[in-house]
Amino acid sequence: MQPEPDGEITRLLSAFQEGDAAAESRLMDLTYRELRKIAAGHLRRERSARSLQTADLVHEAYLRLAGRSGLPWRDRSHFFQIAAHVMRQVLVDRARKRHAGKRGGSVLQVSLDKALDIAEARSADFLALEDALARLQQVDARQCQVIEMRFFAGMSEEEIAQALGVSERTVNREWRMARAWLYQEVHK
Repeated sequence: MQPEPDGEITRLLSAFQEGDAAAESRLMDLTYRELRKIAAGHLRRERSARSLQTADLVHEAYLRLAGRSGLPWRDRSHFFQIAAHVMRQVLVDRARKRHAGKRGGSVLQVSLDKALDIAEARSADFLALEDALARLQQVDARQCQVIEMRFFAGMSEEEIAQALGVSERTVNREWRMARAWLYQEVHK
């Protein structure tokens, strides 16, 4: 993420919260490229979301963000952290919907296309990760934030440290601990 010139994104976030439509438009112009990079990262990791394009994920997340009135945007980092979280939620919602349609109880499912089987397994893995992240949020909220900012938003340790008000060393430690915890949870 590039440093923002003179805090313009932070200023625009405040104006957007106050209902300034021009600020909303300018904010989208300034953040769209970074939001696309975050979305592309999500889609690279979630192969079963192949039917979803980067722009579609950005637009769906933006609609959800714009629909949430009164979000307390603190600054640029906070905005991208929440945007990454919302993108993850869009993918989780899609995976849950797709997975729900594939449940057949004790009915034997026969796939005609091997690729669909792989996509379904990926969808289940994605849901397992989401469930593990929800448990991590309960166990250690800051570690969950570090995972979201680093893995989903693509933020550097320096940016995360600044956003959370902690040292880079703390972020590094939290990142390592959270990854190990998540690995154990997902591979039980």
